[in-house]
Amino acid sequence: MYLRLKMRVQQFRFCGMDMTVHSFNTVIVGTGAAGYSAAERLYQYGQTDIAMLTENILAGTSRNTGSDKQTYYKLSLSGSECDSVKDMAQVFFDGQCVDGEHALCEAALSAQCFLHLVELGVPFPHNRYGEFVGYKTDHDPSRRATSAGPYTSKIMTECLQKSVEDKNIRIYNHLQVLRILTEGRLARGLVCLNKDKLTYEVINCKNIIFATGGPAGMFADSAYPAGHYGATGIAFEAGAMGKNLTEWQFGLASLKPRWNVSGTYMQVLPRFISTDTEGRNPKEFLLDYFHDKGEMLSKIFLKGYQWPFDVRKVMSGSSIIDLLVYQESCIKGRRVFLDFRKNPGDAELDYDCLSREAYDYLRKAGACFGKPVDRLQHMNTPAFNFYLDKGIDLRTEMLEVALSAQHNNGGLKVDEWWQTDIEGLFAVGEVSGTHGVYRPGGSALNSGQVGAVRAAQYISARRRGEPETMLFDACGQSIKEIICMEQSAMGGQEGCLKESWQRITRRMSRVGAAIRNVEDIHNTRCAIEKELETFQDTVKIISRQQLGLYFRFRETLICQYVYLSAMEDYVNRGGLSRGSSMYTDSNGVLPAPSLPDMFRYRLDDGLHADQIQEVGYSRGKCSFNWRKVHPIPDIDDFFENVWRDFRKNKNIY
Repeated sequence: MYLRLKMRVQQFRFCGMDMTVHSFNTVIVGTGAAGYSAAERLYQYGQTDIAMLTENILAGTSRNTGSDKQTYYKLSLSGSECDSVKDMAQVFFDGQCVDGEHALCEAALSAQCFLHLVELGVPFPHNRYGEFVGYKTDHDPSRRATSAGPYTSKIMTECLQKSVEDKNIRIYNHLQVLRILTEGRLARGLVCLNKDKLTYEVINCKNIIFATGGPAGMFADSAYPAGHYGATGIAFEAGAMGKNLTEWQFGLASLKPRWNVSGTYMQVLPRFISTDTEGRNPKEFLLDYFHDKGEMLSKIFLKGYQWPFDVRKVMSGSSIIDLLVYQESCIKGRRVFLDFRKNPGDAELDYDCLSREAYDYLRKAGACFGKPVDRLQHMNTPAFNFYLDKGIDLRTEMLEVALSAQHNNGGLKVDEWWQTDIEGLFAVGEVSGTHGVYRPGGSALNSGQVGAVRAAQYISARRRGEPETMLFDACGQSIKEIICMEQSAMGGQEGCLKESWQRITRRMSRVGAAIRNVEDIHNTRCAIEKELETFQDTVKIISRQQLGLYFRFRETLICQYVYLSAMEDYVNRGGLSRGSSMYTDSNGVLPAPSLPDMFRYRLDDGLHADQIQEVGYSRGKCSFNWRKVHPIPDIDDFFENVWRDFRKNKNIY
């Protein structure tokens, strides 16, 4: 059966249901900074037969996240320090498990993408002569970092959105993607749920740019903003491969609102308090671990610089703080808070007992006085006001925190044009797996902009034209499956689906987050496999209003299954603790005698730094491919040769 599309929008009836079909050359899924950038660039390059779709235009990580000073990482554009595309690419590549073509692209297009954001109105600071000055960030040997303040990515998103709206590019709001339609290894379109009408809509297109962010919905303890879930499981189900899925960043974040408590929040030296589940029996638990108060205070201070949990910094750095928080919350079942109302130990601070680095910083900031909240208001008023604007007065109440998922360095496998191994399916932003074990702070924002440019360039040069006639003999089965799933889903009880959601996300935070035990991972993966096999028989809803959560529940289970499978395979291949992931090992070292044996671990120490794990998902099972990283391309930079190839488009697209 063919559906011949002669108009932009058509109505048709399939399996007894009325459906709307939209037809475009390219559809961008997601309205974050990467998604808007892809749409804007496509239009700029002359590909105007495009549309964007989103579940909620006001949701998402780009628009709703930040920190005390949210960083954007770029090529140096000031001062006398030497920098180059090759040097920046090398820093990316040295993050381990990074393919050289991605490292080079993200360095080569850095200045172009950054200055485009400046032209759109993002207020990155510069001096009176026009230099965009920078500072050092984590995993950065130079001063490449810059910031527009706590809301850098939000401002980027708003400026890019305005540019897209000025071009009258279509944006379909309240559409939840349920399935990527494929014919063999070719992307043909999407099936979506219209969350306003509770009807299904089909997108017929030649290209899909997936800009759905990281799979935040997997975790209960999450620094991602509420309302951001990701949709990576949908791409896995369509046949797209994952890459470096084991690699994440975890760090301390407040729970309500979800916000990284990095930088100044730690440098002002708050107390760490745990309570029982009812908020009673408060205890300043760090005092039980640290016998030297000066060491404790200095580690708290360092947590501001060393915000992501890093297994290399457990023994001698500040990541021991993360372990102690995890122990209180995930092992002892207590709630953890930052208390800015009193100094640690509920006594006047002896600043002379601090490390030289901490003391010098606070002295230069004029902050060797008062309580943590006094120092916070003095050093970073916007950081204090952020919580005040959310209804939390740090002068009078504590702030609940947890060790939370913050960024997925891995993601979908993409080539040098950010195209997945499904022809016509591109992935940009956090959903794409271009990072490795470590990455410079702020490099994710640069990567999202670069990926958007690369995908738009390739589509505009190689994948123009109208989409082919939709072949329902090939794609109709997916639509039928969705309709059948809905029909079998009815008959649930009030609250059951929500409780099940909380159960699976809490389980993932306990098993597949920063602290990982291979036996727990294996058992959980097997449990999820059974849950997916019996999904239609066991997961029920009370009304069609829950259809969105119902389909998301299944997608999240698929995602959890694939990610846990990747972790189990990594350990079975001899992988050890690295990055932001501690794999417990009974033969390993214990960070301190007072910690339980479950925290024994061994460092990978770069044993797998030049190897990349790729993961496929098909018919409920995962397959794995390990390969060497691709080196940074050795490119002919003789101008006349590059110019000749560029004029002929030879070796360009």
